[in-house]
Amino acid sequence: MNACSILVSSALTALLLLTGCGGGETPHPHEGEAAHTQEEPARGAHGGRLLQQDGYTVELGIVEDGVPPTYEAWLYRDGKPLPASAGEVDVALLRLGNVRETHVLRARRDGRLAAAGVVGEPHSFDVTVTARLQGRTLRWQFPSYEGRTTIAAAVARESGIRVEPAGPGVIADEHEVQGLLTPVEGRVASAMARFPGPVRALRAKVGDRVRAGQPLASIESNLSLTQYSVTAPISGVVLARNATVGAVVAEGAPLFEIADLSKLWVDLHVFGADATHLQPGAPVTVTRMSDGVQAQTTLERVLPGTATASQSTVARATLDNADGRWRPGSAVTARVTVARQSVALAVPLTALQTFRDWDVVFVRVGDTYEVRPIETGRRDGTHVEVRSGLRAGDAVVVGQSYLVKADIEKAGASHDH
Repeated sequence: MNACSILVSSALTALLLLTGCGGGETPHPHEGEAAHTQEEPARGAHGGRLLQQDGYTVELGIVEDGVPPTYEAWLYRDGKPLPASAGEVDVALLRLGNVRETHVLRARRDGRLAAAGVVGEPHSFDVTVTARLQGRTLRWQFPSYEGRTTIAAAVARESGIRVEPAGPGVIADEHEVQGLLTPVEGRVASAMARFPGPVRALRAKVGDRVRAGQPLASIESNLSLTQYSVTAPISGVVLARNATVGAVVAEGAPLFEIADLSKLWVDLHVFGADATHLQPGAPVTVTRMSDGVQAQTTLERVLPGTATASQSTVARATLDNADGRWRPGSAVTARVTVARQSVALAVPLTALQTFRDWDVVFVRVGDTYEVRPIETGRRDGTHVEVRSGLRAGDAVVVGQSYLVKADIEKAGASHDH
């Protein structure tokens, strides 16, 4: 993390400590308080939360011992257990974003008072419990939050936390290969001595840009004893200078090597069956290995034959280099897109984090941020398909998502499965 990020993160932490705005969760069975600073609720013999009123007690918990998490309850009157058939319990949940769900607990043949529906992750919601026991209707309300935190809009903005709505996307089928940048054939030329003789002057250095016809050297001809100029045959950049002042050069000796580098070849080395998947016209994203600079181009051809040394097939693209940012000989990686597949829901890879043993994103509602475990599908270099756990239009954190994760973890978001 750079210095700026550290300062922003410190400011974020300080604000949350001052305002008491930090999400948390309580241990299994998931009936936590609104924040980790609140008093831990009383627990019953089965580890569930004890809800008491008028001599009746409902012990409510989420049970998931090797099975999907479901609500179960145990009933008591004056501290003594009642059979499951003595009552009914309804649990209404209000999730972040005004999402409602209800779990109906009824007596089962095995004697349990349990719901049929699974309680999806995260177990973070406002809870309303309604129990009907021996002709009495009892009701309780309490918050049960986990994987949640609150960050003021100004702090989020200064921290670089950025959100985008989740929606349809396109996942590319890509092949990643390595290669080198080389000058384009026919765009390299040598400035040569026409007659033998000593070099009297050199007027260009390696790296200089020269124009066609520009004098580069003066040589005194051994035949006429007069000086003549050696000029640049093309416009370009001097790649090599092969002479020194005073040295005697032979007729036809190459004094300078000049290349027009306004375009470069990207020669990609493809191995095995990958060569059969690459076709001319495929989009290519080229990344310079030294610093990560990228450029877009299109695959032009797959050369016939196999490179002798590496036993690879060369796939070639041309890179525009009018600004001179790219240099021949540079090592690159390239993502070649061979197909594109539309998906119903996708998010940028920058949104994806790990939380416990889940792949997750973080959703914002107002100033509240909450974890969303997701099932991922196909992915490419920029996006990942979301198969479940997220709805179209959800405001997903796509910038600085690790700051939201850190703040939730700092709030004590442990979860005992």
